[in-house]
Amino acid sequence: MAWNEPGSGKQRDPWKDNGGGKNDLDDAIQRIKGAFGRLFGGGGGAPGAGRNGGGVLLAIIGLLIAWVLFDSWVQVNAGKEAVVLRFGEYSRTMPPGFNLKWPRPIESASEVNVQEVRNISDTVRMLTRDENIVQVEFNVQYEVADSTLFLYATRDPDQTLKQAAESAVREVIGTSKLDAIMPDQRVEPLEGEKPVANPSAELAQQAKKVLQQTLERYHAGLQVNDLNFQNVRPPQEVKDSFDDAISAREDRQRASNVADAYAKRVVPEARGEAARILAEAQGYKAERIAKAEGDAQRFDLIASQYRAAPEVTRKRLYLETMQQVVSGTPKIIDFTGGKNLLQIPVPAAGPPPPSADAAAAMSAAESDKGGR
Repeated sequence: MAWNEPGSGKQRDPWKDNGGGKNDLDDAIQRIKGAFGRLFGGGGGAPGAGRNGGGVLLAIIGLLIAWVLFDSWVQVNAGKEAVVLRFGEYSRTMPPGFNLKWPRPIESASEVNVQEVRNISDTVRMLTRDENIVQVEFNVQYEVADSTLFLYATRDPDQTLKQAAESAVREVIGTSKLDAIMPDQRVEPLEGEKPVANPSAELAQQAKKVLQQTLERYHAGLQVNDLNFQNVRPPQEVKDSFDDAISAREDRQRASNVADAYAKRVVPEARGEAARILAEAQGYKAERIAKAEGDAQRFDLIASQYRAAPEVTRKRLYLETMQQVVSGTPKIIDFTGGKNLLQIPVPAAGPPPPSADAAAAMSAAESDKGGR
């Protein structure tokens, strides 16, 4: 029959014997207390001493239970990881969420934010390859790639990254000339150089690559997301000299622009004038050739007419020549009654020279007179 079955006549306690005597659980606890009392407080002694030893033992057991309960689990927040060490040696990495572990000092857990984007900024002075001093302000953005290496590979990973970043920037700047770092400060142009859209960005990418390689050699557990040069300028001590150089470069550029504008205006005019003169010369050449050919043909015709009628042709040529000569002379004085004419040229007007036809006709007439 069950201990609490109805109709049994009385309520029975399961922790007591059937006879309603001594409590079994209390007896068991008392036996455990006695055993631990003998263990920690000696085998014999007063009953009060045994009870005191049992209270200390219970306190110790409670502390052990609380220690196990409250130090055997870890709640890892989102975006973080927990690195677990067992007796100081790496054991595992806990993901975000509720995780169990052995209580300390057996196992310990250290959380690391692996999604936080960290950044550092610094300003350094350094020498370029052509021994010029520049002041560079740079910024590095990075995040944790390996939480274990981040915690235990280096003493101070953030300081390690800062020093490695400065070293990478010095390496890139030290192997570049000032004209390539600051093209706006350039005084003399570089022949055959290809223009770069953003030289600072290109140098920053080179420095980022060098920095990442350095961190991988150090096993720092960091990933560089971005490195950029916020400002690259000459130091304050030499800023006036750079400003003078920039002013000189701007003056030279201004003079060059004025010269280019003048050349663009004058050269087309000169080319047009040269083309006009050449066209006039070619026209004059064609005119003289055509006139010479016409005079030659006319002379051939006159010669053929002269051979057919010498007297008539000679007289006609003489009259035509005299008409041409006299028509251009302002004054003519006749001293012989029409037999001879005296020409008096006037310097102001000046008679035109005889044409080629007249000269040829007169030459032919004189030769004909001599022949007769």
